[in-house]
Amino acid sequence: MTVFKAIALFLALGGTALAQQGPHLAYVYPAGGRAGTTFTITVGGQFLLTASNAFITGPGITATLLDHDRPMGQKEFNELRDRFKTLQDIFQASRKGNPGTNVWTAADAQEREQIRGKILKNPPNRTANPAMIDTVIIKVSIATNAAPGAHEIRLATPNALSNPLRFCIGTLPEISRPAAKPANPDLDKFIERLGGRPAPVGTPKNEARVALPVVVNGQILPGGVDRYHFLAKSGQQLVIAASARSLIPYLADAVPGWFEAVLVIYDAKGKELISGERFHFQPDPVVHFAVPRDGEYTVEIHDSIFRGREDFVYRLAIGELPFVTGISPLGGRLGEKTTVTLTGWNLPEPSLAHDNDSVGITSLTGPFINEVPFAVDDLPEISERGPDNSAEKAQAVTLPVIINGHVRKPGEGDVFRFTGHAGQPVVAEVFARRLDSPLDSFLRLTGADGKQLAFNDDFEDKGSGLNTHHADSYLTATLPADGNYFIHVTDTQGRGGPDFAYRLRLSGPLPDFALRVVPSSLGLRAGLSAPVTVYALRRDGFTNAIDLDLKDKSGGFSLSGARIPAGQDKAQFTLKAPAQPTDEPVALTITGRGMIDGKPLVHEAVPAEDMMQAFIYRHLVPSKELAVTVNGQQRWFMRDAFKIISPTPLKISPGGTAHVRMSAPPGNFSDRFKLELADAPDGISLTNVSTSTSGLELEFACDAEKVKPGSTGNLICDVVPKNQGTAVPQKKNGNSSRRGAVATLPAIPYTTVVE
Repeated sequence: MTVFKAIALFLALGGTALAQQGPHLAYVYPAGGRAGTTFTITVGGQFLLTASNAFITGPGITATLLDHDRPMGQKEFNELRDRFKTLQDIFQASRKGNPGTNVWTAADAQEREQIRGKILKNPPNRTANPAMIDTVIIKVSIATNAAPGAHEIRLATPNALSNPLRFCIGTLPEISRPAAKPANPDLDKFIERLGGRPAPVGTPKNEARVALPVVVNGQILPGGVDRYHFLAKSGQQLVIAASARSLIPYLADAVPGWFEAVLVIYDAKGKELISGERFHFQPDPVVHFAVPRDGEYTVEIHDSIFRGREDFVYRLAIGELPFVTGISPLGGRLGEKTTVTLTGWNLPEPSLAHDNDSVGITSLTGPFINEVPFAVDDLPEISERGPDNSAEKAQAVTLPVIINGHVRKPGEGDVFRFTGHAGQPVVAEVFARRLDSPLDSFLRLTGADGKQLAFNDDFEDKGSGLNTHHADSYLTATLPADGNYFIHVTDTQGRGGPDFAYRLRLSGPLPDFALRVVPSSLGLRAGLSAPVTVYALRRDGFTNAIDLDLKDKSGGFSLSGARIPAGQDKAQFTLKAPAQPTDEPVALTITGRGMIDGKPLVHEAVPAEDMMQAFIYRHLVPSKELAVTVNGQQRWFMRDAFKIISPTPLKISPGGTAHVRMSAPPGNFSDRFKLELADAPDGISLTNVSTSTSGLELEFACDAEKVKPGSTGNLICDVVPKNQGTAVPQKKNGNSSRRGAVATLPAIPYTTVVE
């Protein structure tokens, strides 16, 4: 094989995950299991038939692929069905002693059983959702000492790594009903004649008896209603908590965009006792059931409008389980220990101590089944002293400060007084909804004369990817004169109660940023690159550039063009893989460094998935890690390929052109491959690619009508076989994928200048 043919084969077999559509997971069922057990799960999605490995985060958990499945095509089914009928006719004729020209043989019997097995395993389904048409069966083993809580599962193909899905590990006994299959009315009776499951009649229902405590795993199909019967004793304080939306945050093609579960509790006579659709503002319902008398009870779960399909997966915990409904305060100061008061059901202790060792929102750890967020900051903290809802009784505070407070009763609010100076910038920000408080805050800033200077109801925090109602408030203002000022905190809907807690920051602007890196899974070819996007979530007026880098450079990975320019909210750059493959995903960490008044700010980028909700809305949903696989072995002829030789950033003038030289693999590369500019900045185009003694020379043109001097960014070029046409950008759940591309060049930084 010539060097050129080897290059072509190397690239065509998957230079990066762009070579073919990567696997995408739609659901996993059951979505978890008990520590110390081994069981099988079904994973549904797209492009799973080449999956070769499964990975679940955390030690003590192993996952082994057992089988792949996809409904057969209608043409194949028709041919098998017709052949099966022919064989049946031969069999019946032979039994009647009138075989004619065809005699029933052992080979016929074997063929009939083979056809029967194929149809039973993969019957066609014309109504199947393309997003979950493939299924994979996986054996999961969880060690007894595996950490309980939320983990993530991913599937790997030879060239790509799937998106993650949540996988829960618990300590309670678990049961699971068989994995759901979509209805197939045209085939049900035929399948039943072959010995398959009976055709469903009426609304799909599932009935089972369970012993408490228990976690029940299930799926809801269209019109589905699942019921679980249990015995309980008078006085028991049962908590029945559903996990559904928390397992799969967003469904791209469903309204409202998730499985909206409903819980209903009945007594033995079928009388409804209690129901729940949401817990506070969370879509997953939680019901507290004080058992009135000894006897049998039933919990029912279904979708609020009786939708359903395979990805309507749930986990239902039932028992005298500890559950936190609220905490006070919602956070604490860095370096201190905070005593947190707990409210809820079945709690063994009324409070716990929390060490505040890092700034940000974390989760409290304690003997309860739900995740409880807790915020840590480095500003001074105080507590509001009571419902002072008038300027005359306002609590005096000194800026900067964080106030931990409550709107204790409906219709009440809190007012805080501070002294300010003319021209002083002031920021007020509420943290409540982001900390699972039901408060829908409203902020007002008034002067001593009662005149309103600024107000805010809802402020969108793009870093809070699981909130669809950004109910927390944020305002900024410049004070007009010296004197007293007042900040008013109320609930927009006039509600209140013991759980309506908040944290109010009052300070001057504190410029800062947070980062989200998308996607959270990457499959790379050894020695080659793939595009990555980092979003900058700028706060309190921070506009400076952010330099990105890998926290640990020992693994051989490297970045190109990793900089978010000043004033911009995101940057797409490239991540290059080392020369050696990895046996399993590697967790990488990208850090960002910005400067404020000569002092550095350094933050880690949170891995995230860009997910679509209800056909239109997009959310950056955090993942636990940025997982990267490296496949194949870098060949000797690729070691110096695709390196930028020219100085960077590329300087290009509006209305002009500029050239970049890049090394290329040996051989006549340009005869078989072309380069295409992907996600091109408006007004910049790749106008020519030519060969030179050093490799390739790329010419870029800049449209003076569309690009202004001072614009900066990266140019991302894909390698595309010439016989595959144009690489058309595709969108799949927010992750960009270029159809037909077999490799990506390192990002080329550019800036537009006036010559």
